Amino acid sequence: MRIVIAEDAVMLRDGLCLLLTSRGHEVPAAVGDGQALRAAVEEHRPDLAVIDVRMPPTHTDEGLRAAIEIRRDHPQVGLLVFSQYIETHYAARLLAGEAHGVGYLLKERVADVKDFLEALRRIAAGETVLDPQVVTQIMGAARRAEALQALTPREREVLSLMTQGRSNSAIAEALFLSYGSVEKHVTQIFTKLGLPPSDNDHRRVLAVLHYLQA
Repeated sequence: MRIVIAEDAVMLRDGLCLLLTSRGHEVPAAVGDGQALRAAVEEHRPDLAVIDVRMPPTHTDEGLRAAIEIRRDHPQVGLLVFSQYIETHYAARLLAGEAHGVGYLLKERVADVKDFLEALRRIAAGETVLDPQVVTQIMGAARRAEALQALTPREREVLSLMTQGRSNSAIAEALFLSYGSVEKHVTQIFTKLGLPPSDNDHRRVLAVLHYLQA
C-alpha cells in the first residue's frame, strides 16, 4: 500500500515510517500538519492516510478537519485517525453517512503491531475500524446534543448564561426576567437534561458540562 503519514511528533512519525516500510508498504510523504497532509494526498493519491488529531498551528483538531476535507475531495483514500485524543464533533462528521474505509484508533490502546497493520489493511479494503472508547464517546455526545435540542430557546439562553458562571439573579437581570421565572427555567433545564436532585452532584455544574460537551 501507498500510505501518507500526518504526525507532528517527529519520533513517532519516523517510527511509523520505519514500521510501514519494513513491512513492504510505501510511504511517499510523512508530514507534520494538516495543510501539508492535504497537499501530500493531492500529489501522491495514496491508498491510505494515517492522521493525528492535534497538529500545528493550533494543536486542536487540524487532523480531523483535514481528514473531512480529504474524504470530500478524495473519497477513495482510506483514513485512519490515530491519536491519543477523542474529538467527538469532527469524528462524528467524518463517520457520518457511508463511513467506509475509515478508522479511529487510540495510540495508547494499540498494544500489538499486528493489530495495527491489520487495521490498516481493513481500512484500505473499505472497512470501518473504531476503538470502542471512540464509539462510546461519540454516542454520549450525540445523546447530550439530543437532550439540548429539547430545551426551549429561552431555556438555552438561561443555560448559556449559566456556562458563564452567572447566578440566577444575574441571569434574571440580563434577560429582564423575574427571579422566580429564572428558577423555573433552571428547574426545567435540569429535568430535560436528566439531572435529578442529588446530594453528591452539583446539578448546575453538570448542566454546564452537558452544554459544553455537546
